[in-house]
Parts: sequence; structure tokens; C-alpha cells
Amino acid sequence: MSTEELNNATKDLSLDEKKDTTVLENGEEFNVKHPLNSKWTLWYTKPPVDNNESWAELLKPVVSFNTVEEFWGIFHAIPKVNELPSRSDYHLFRDDIKPEWEDSKNAQGGKWYCQFKGRREDLNELWIRALLSVIGETIEKDENEVNGVVFNVRKGIVKIGLWTKSCDEEKLRAIGETFKKVLKLGDEDKIEFLRHKDSEIRGAKPMIIM
Repeated sequence: MSTEELNNATKDLSLDEKKDTTVLENGEEFNVKHPLNSKWTLWYTKPPVDNNESWAELLKPVVSFNTVEEFWGIFHAIPKVNELPSRSDYHLFRDDIKPEWEDSKNAQGGKWYCQFKGRREDLNELWIRALLSVIGETIEKDENEVNGVVFNVRKGIVKIGLWTKSCDEEKLRAIGETFKKVLKLGDEDKIEFLRHKDSEIRGAKPMIIM
């Protein structure tokens, strides 16, 4: 599936649709064998064509899953992150949470994020490491503290972000340490935590830097 096909497959979807949606032609091709602890939904933000398009028009749900087999089938069917165009994003969130600051389960939280210049050769590996740690729920000690993970592509940079439901510093530091280990970052590689309520403040300083 190309990014153009992904755009076309999601262009008519609504954020208000109640039913699960999928870009895969045959959902029965996956054998349900290993259920995950939670159900997850993959979202895609397509690049804007003009400035009149709203966030809601650009952000679309792609597919929901709750088994290991479904996850791998989806992962191999969609474009890899190093193939995504600039100003596009992948979001993987718990099924009942939208990847928006305004969602009630995101509103009191924030995000850990790391930033990389250019298109590194290991971006796909970094992304899959992040995905597996989130759906396997191994990145957190407290149940459901992590709401989702995001991959942003911008001009000259990419970001991997981990969204949390709270700003409890003790929990955040534990998650941040694990996040760095998952991505195999060195001591010289910094990650920052920014509260969602500060995200729209120009020049806002991170709550934590590790």
C-alpha cells in the first residue's frame, strides 16, 4: 500500500464513525491467536493540500486491532515511516482515545518526544521498537498510563512522541527512562516531556529533560 493509497482509503472516513474501519481488503486473513491486553487504533494524518483543511479533515482512523497477528499484518501492509511524506503522521492510540489534546484522557497529560534530523536509516526500527513497547505495555509500570505513540514527519526532522494521561513526575521519569532504552538512545541523546496545556504556548519550556 502506497501513501497515495492510504490517503485515498481514509479520505471519506469520519472521526465520528462508531464502527471499526480498515484499509485492509480482507480482515479475515488474520488468525486470532494472541490477544493483546488492550485494543488499539492506528490513525493517519495526511499532508494538507491547502490551508483551508481542518485538523479533523486531515486526521483519519485507519484500522483497529487487538491481537498480535493483526498488528503484524497491518504493519506490513502500510507504508513504512521512512516512506511517509512531509507533514504527515502516524498515531497509534488506545481504541477509546483520539490523538488530540482535547480528548478527556489526554487533557491532563503530555508527551515524551525525541527529535531526529533528516531521514535516518534506522527510523523504521526505532518506530517498531516504540510500537511494540506500547502495545505490549512494557514501557510502563502503571496500567494505562501511556495513551499512545506518534510519529511526525516535518521538513528536515522527524519526531517520535509518547503520550501520557497524567503529568505525575515520578511516573513520567520511569516511563522516560524506559523510552530511551527502548529506542536505544545514548546519554547524549535527549528526550523532553511537554505538557499538552503548554503545547500552544510559544517558547514553552519542557517539564522534564532526560
